[in-house]
Amino acid sequence: MSTAQEIASFRIDIPQADLDDLADRLGRTRWPDAPAGVGWSRGVPPAYLRELAAYWASEYDWRAQEARMNAHPQFTTVIEGQRLHFLHVRSPHQDATPLLLLHGWPGTFADFLDIVGPLTDPTAHGGAEEDAFHLVIPSLPGFGFSIPLAGPGMGPARMAELLAQLMERLGYERYGVQGYDTGAWVAPEVGKQAPEKVTGIHVNALISVPVGAEGEMDGLSDADERRRQRMENFNDGYLQCNSKRPQTVAYGLTDSPAGQLAWIVEKFKELTDPEDGLPEDSIDRDRFLTAVSLYWLTATAASSAQVYYEAMSAQDWTDEAQDWSGAADDWSGAAEADGGAGPGAAGQDQDWAAAQRGTVPTGVLVSAHDVTVRPWAERDHNIVRWTELEAGGHFLAMEAPGPLVEDVRAFFRALR
Repeated sequence: MSTAQEIASFRIDIPQADLDDLADRLGRTRWPDAPAGVGWSRGVPPAYLRELAAYWASEYDWRAQEARMNAHPQFTTVIEGQRLHFLHVRSPHQDATPLLLLHGWPGTFADFLDIVGPLTDPTAHGGAEEDAFHLVIPSLPGFGFSIPLAGPGMGPARMAELLAQLMERLGYERYGVQGYDTGAWVAPEVGKQAPEKVTGIHVNALISVPVGAEGEMDGLSDADERRRQRMENFNDGYLQCNSKRPQTVAYGLTDSPAGQLAWIVEKFKELTDPEDGLPEDSIDRDRFLTAVSLYWLTATAASSAQVYYEAMSAQDWTDEAQDWSGAADDWSGAAEADGGAGPGAAGQDQDWAAAQRGTVPTGVLVSAHDVTVRPWAERDHNIVRWTELEAGGHFLAMEAPGPLVEDVRAFFRALR
């Protein structure tokens, strides 16, 4: 193996000076005021964030979480100039199915720690040997320890190209892919990059959007209509910042741990189930603080946000189309007004959808919080399995690992 293809062992070992600096910065936070009685309606309440920051500084045990992550084999390699960090956990069952697990934003590779055991060693977790997987769990380029970002252009398709090469470098000729959020953008792209190698794609927290096709709003089921309305009403302030000015907002996040904490915990609040609860009602506080810590300690506020900019720029969507929380009718109207530049442009909607549609068998797991509209998802993906949960939010690997594991097992079992 040439030097350029070397895979090196990796172990997380954050210098104590960095942890001391984090605690010191948290202790010197300059806190803003907020109008009385507004709760979470205008953002994270100061009283809640003060208490959470104090816990992060004095009670949260990074070393314990670091040891939990280091309990699994980790590696780094460089592919076409991009450093990739990943867990590679092989099953004790030699005939296990290789599976690439892809996280989202503001998640990390550590999101999947609760499902590593059940997926790699199902016989020890109530499953059958044939449901075993060899797991490859990367930090997406620009996230965590997959830094520095090799350069502009690192959108979902480019990420997928590198990850397909990673699986080839690891010796996997046939494999599955599972992803959520950003990972649900990247996973189908892996299928497009290597359709002869990807056996199946399983996604949750999938975003499907209208493209301006005639009748696409007609005949939606009650569930799909509720999801469409949830998409319209969603507060997409973070999306606008990440997709339009990722570098500018990153200065505050990279310099202030309290700022990084607020930026991420708001998403855990809004995207977990129940939405009206606190984030720790759905996910253990130390788990989401590990995500915040990884963003802070690796200084990846800017690089992790770049994928939004790249994805939106690649589609050449109008401002209205980028605002996926806006009224669905605005998507098609804005695209037509743009003179045919967007995916909903008159006369181009069907061509765009056909060009984008994947061919690899795809399974979709829909949580109670998701905004995945089935007809739009089926337009873009070769969906062979569709499962709806009555509970659960955006971060299923941490919120509802059992249902996620069972659906992944069932999906790939049917493809064998």
